Amino acid sequence: MGLLNGKKGIIFGVANERSIAWAIAEALYKEGAELAFTYAGEILEKRVRPLAEGIGSKIIERCDVTRDEEIETLFNKVRDTFGTLDVLVHSIAFANKDELQGEYLNTSREGFRIAMDISAYSLVAVTRYATPLMAGQGGSIITLTYYGAEKVVSNYNVMGVAKAALEASVRYLAADLGPKGIRVNAISPGPIKTLAAAGISGFRDMLHHAAEKAPLKRNILAEEVGKTALYLCSDLASGVTGEVIYVDGGYNIMGM
Repeated sequence: MGLLNGKKGIIFGVANERSIAWAIAEALYKEGAELAFTYAGEILEKRVRPLAEGIGSKIIERCDVTRDEEIETLFNKVRDTFGTLDVLVHSIAFANKDELQGEYLNTSREGFRIAMDISAYSLVAVTRYATPLMAGQGGSIITLTYYGAEKVVSNYNVMGVAKAALEASVRYLAADLGPKGIRVNAISPGPIKTLAAAGISGFRDMLHHAAEKAPLKRNILAEEVGKTALYLCSDLASGVTGEVIYVDGGYNIMGM
């Protein structure tokens, strides 16, 4: 019997078969969850749709998380198709590439706004619409963060600040939704080769450094993040909310 048999979930942020969001989706699906998927535009649809169809998804919808009307339309379809919702996975982040190099000091006002809106506020926006579908039965909401939210990481810049806002949002949302039985947590993976990571200058050096300094002496796999997400979505984590859980081979515990 699967840990998530009978559970319904929605995944935001699958980019391709190598993305962390897809690794999470696979882990949840293997344990019995029925999943809906979103994509941000036509190019991503061509990558996401075949993956979602391959596991029998009934909902594969466009959703620009900067547009409340698209979020509302999506969740209306989720309600009409699923009735209720048990799991929401938020794996969305974006900053203009030119903001992810040089000094944070030179972050533009518009670049800051975009990064905050898409990478942090979007969690609040989608959670607002998901809550009525979870209320009364409980649920699990998960987002993806990174160590650059609490320590300076070269070239992460405004994304680090956005992730810090995201982590604070996890705590405030956990406090708001706890009385409804809805848990909100974040996973903070070590560096993984994904489409999003390709936009960070010096990413290969980050991979090498993490593998060298982490207690496990290696980089982590997307599948390991998927297993942690499965734990957080299941009853095994029924008492866990408002947390940032590191899946980084122990890198975050190291000092000099």
